Amino acid sequence: MTDHQPKPGLIPWPPLIYLAAIAVSIALGLLYPLPWIGGLLGDILFAAGWVTLLGVVSLWFTAIRTMIRAKTTLHPNAVPDHLVTSGPFAVSRNPIYLANTLLLIGVALVSGIPWFLPLAIIAAFATQKMAIEGEEKVLATKFGKKYRDYAKRVRRWI
Repeated sequence: MTDHQPKPGLIPWPPLIYLAAIAVSIALGLLYPLPWIGGLLGDILFAAGWVTLLGVVSLWFTAIRTMIRAKTTLHPNAVPDHLVTSGPFAVSRNPIYLANTLLLIGVALVSGIPWFLPLAIIAAFATQKMAIEGEEKVLATKFGKKYRDYAKRVRRWI
């Protein structure tokens, strides 16, 4: 890469953003507990949370396996060796970040701590602004038309 081309950031923001969202959600849940839905609907939401968490695990490991098979980096701040467009990357350009966001939603439903829901949205927005948009510039610079065509076919999140 030459100096005028976009470069990855220095700080691996996505894991830090989601860890902060988890910590803030737990702290707010302890300091300012909010009511949660009970009864049959609460039980349904609890079950839906576990289904979501199983989906998160599946999506996360499938995305990681796809990247490993493509022989590209898993580090969010490294320049990728290959453009990965198969597996979960055929549905979402950011399946790992999507899984991280769904993790917070699933935990909200299972734990009954509503704070995880707004923090999931905030974490997704922060990840998009602090990581994804920069990553997309790096990918567009490195892979050119191939990446732009992929970005037209596949949505950023879902």
